[in-house]
Amino acid sequence: MFFHLLSPGRISYAEGLAMQQRVSAARKAGQVGDTLILLEHPPVLTLGRNSKRENVLATDALLASKGVELHEVNRGGDVTYHGPGQLVGYPIVDLRGDLPGKKGPHLGPVDFVRLLEEVLIRTCGEFRVMTQRVKGRTGVWTLANGSLEERKIAALGVHVSQGVTTHGFALNVTTDLRDFEWIVPCGITDRQVTSLELESPLEPVPTLAEALLCTSRNFGKVFGRQVLAANSLEALLADGAASHLAETAGVP
Repeated sequence: MFFHLLSPGRISYAEGLAMQQRVSAARKAGQVGDTLILLEHPPVLTLGRNSKRENVLATDALLASKGVELHEVNRGGDVTYHGPGQLVGYPIVDLRGDLPGKKGPHLGPVDFVRLLEEVLIRTCGEFRVMTQRVKGRTGVWTLANGSLEERKIAALGVHVSQGVTTHGFALNVTTDLRDFEWIVPCGITDRQVTSLELESPLEPVPTLAEALLCTSRNFGKVFGRQVLAANSLEALLADGAASHLAETAGVP
């Protein structure tokens, strides 16, 4: 058992959404296996199903002047920000498959999110940043330290259709945290955001490429599978379609 890995670099949010949709459709058709997409976006705001428009603090004019797009999406959660220096992960996973912790015919979406949080907690730990879950608040948070309250280093939100997940997580690596001033991140007003760059004691600071490799490795460990890189989306879909055709034709 393995996960495919796609890492297309920095692409627009619309391109990333289209990539998710194509892989999700192929996964539902049984033409590809579970796939992890790891990438980076230019500055963009996304509004989840539970979002409130007033949590976007920046005016439309300000966002337009900075070239920031705004997308309404079907994931859970409120408004969030994606941008340079942030590792964004889109796991396209069939929850009916062989997954850790599955007790019935499928893994529950909340249990799936807990697994994603575990991936990110382990990743942060490899950069010597101790993180945790906070009850009632989805995501990954730093530990409180004296008068310093926990801060959010990764946001999560998924969507499930026909048992297959889309959307996923965003880990702040070298993100310019000033861009979060455009919103109330995830609708939370009493906590701040942070990044690996600010929290890690390592020198030099962690890079996005290092975080990508570390995250993919921990994804494999948490889900108990190998992670195999695909050359491109087209190659992944072509290989998957060929394998599916061979199976339906009875070719060994």
